[in-house]
Amino acid sequence: MNVLILEDEPLVAAHLIQLVRTLEPAWHITGPVASLREALWKLDPMPDLVLADIQLSDGISLDLFPHLQPAIPVIFTTAYDQYAIRAFKVNSIDYLLKPVDPGELAAAFRKYASLREKYASPEYIRELLRFVQNQQQASRYKNSFTVQSGKNVYVFPLSEIVGFSKSEVIRIHHADGRNWVADYRSLDDIGELLDPQQCFRANRQFIAHRAYLAGFKTDESSRLTLHFKAGKPPEVTVSKDKAAAFRTWFG
Repeated sequence: MNVLILEDEPLVAAHLIQLVRTLEPAWHITGPVASLREALWKLDPMPDLVLADIQLSDGISLDLFPHLQPAIPVIFTTAYDQYAIRAFKVNSIDYLLKPVDPGELAAAFRKYASLREKYASPEYIRELLRFVQNQQQASRYKNSFTVQSGKNVYVFPLSEIVGFSKSEVIRIHHADGRNWVADYRSLDDIGELLDPQQCFRANRQFIAHRAYLAGFKTDESSRLTLHFKAGKPPEVTVSKDKAAAFRTWFG
């Protein structure tokens, strides 16, 4: 039994691999694979099952599966809302919330075993993927970020994040005032994953999320100091050369 893991979050991928090895120690695991481009190379030979995040580093995994023949059964993992998950489960394929619960993954594996004959039908898979695509708004931008604290893995939606900072490490600043170390190399890497309509690179050390910006103050040098509605980010300033762009973005 060969299973392919498509996941661009290293912490989530490690957690998922550990769960699969615990639940099904005899299965062979390929991955984790972080991009659609790399996934294409891992689909020859075809795996028996795919565990796939919706958003990968270079696109949406849903774009990959309709073109595969024969069709491959997929268990999706994501951070989308519970209503979409419940609707999706009615259609006999699992769609698990991050961080993945061991009991839910075990149930998904049992469902997979009972539905292998059904998964052999290409038309069934096509209809299933059409349903998922209708439930989700395709976007190349990330809408959640994963952090680890000890043995715990947390997934924070972007709607709860005030901003991202860089000192010795990358930190995610949560609206509740706490900050978490994130497994990214630079703010440039994070910036490429964010919708520029929602987030602005204020300086070399901080990316601000528009939803939590209350306003700003201008000093004598035309530098801007940002005011936040929530959280406890460090003092964030926008340099003179970026001030005009920020004003336009902030509207």
